[in-house]
Amino acid sequence: MKIGRVLTYIFLVIITMPVILLYALLFLQSISTKLIGLIPVDITLVNWEFLKTGDIIIPGTTSSFYPNLYLVLSNTFLLAVLIAALEVVLSSLAGYALSRYKFWGRSKLLTLTIILHAFPGITLLIALFYVLNTLKLYNTLIGVIIVKVALDLPLGIWIMKGFFDSVPWDIEMSALVDGTTRLGAWWRIILPNVRNGLMAVLIFGFLSGWSEFIYVLTFIASQDYWTLSMLVYALTSGEYSYINPGVTATVAIIYMIPVILFFLFAQKYLLRIQIAAKGGM
Repeated sequence: MKIGRVLTYIFLVIITMPVILLYALLFLQSISTKLIGLIPVDITLVNWEFLKTGDIIIPGTTSSFYPNLYLVLSNTFLLAVLIAALEVVLSSLAGYALSRYKFWGRSKLLTLTIILHAFPGITLLIALFYVLNTLKLYNTLIGVIIVKVALDLPLGIWIMKGFFDSVPWDIEMSALVDGTTRLGAWWRIILPNVRNGLMAVLIFGFLSGWSEFIYVLTFIASQDYWTLSMLVYALTSGEYSYINPGVTATVAIIYMIPVILFFLFAQKYLLRIQIAAKGGM
């Protein structure tokens, strides 16, 4: 038994070592001016100095070509939080309606939602551009949020419908018999019983919003509304003819830290979601 466990750990270490080395390389690059393999030649914190003011000035240059880091960070947080919140609210309402109400075309609507989710969103970029431009939402974070929520919503609806289906009718009917309204029963009785589903949609929505790139690149023209994904892209693409691996690595680490912290916070909920999915709800 012990030998089997040891072999399992050895196997896990082997398959995770490439990922660990990549993160180690990223960190070492951020605290040095040059790397020889995995060995930093000159350890320095010069790549982190822009944290004082948020102005990213590439060493060797005199001015910043990029928006303030803290402005970009706040845009990214705003985008991720609003996307997650809207997806939770809308998917819980729609999922409840599809789970509890019987109406004509219900099964077709369910099929349509999953087809819409499977449809590649990138093929809609031109149409979405014209729609946002017509609505005066081009070059705004609100426009990106609406597009992202609309395209992610079908998956959230399916997740929540599955959780609502697992809640017995008897619980809700007892609340209605006691005089609670349908909305009150949904809020006080049903939602507490599907909190694992709500957390699943919240987690997926936040991570999806935090890592969003293609819609920001397409629908945002001003640096005032850049997110961290756009900033990393600009730093690695050489858009301004300056590519500094140390500064780029530092910004990438800053980009990852909130996701790691969020994952640590949501770890127990992910475990509960897994248990619920296996029938332990």
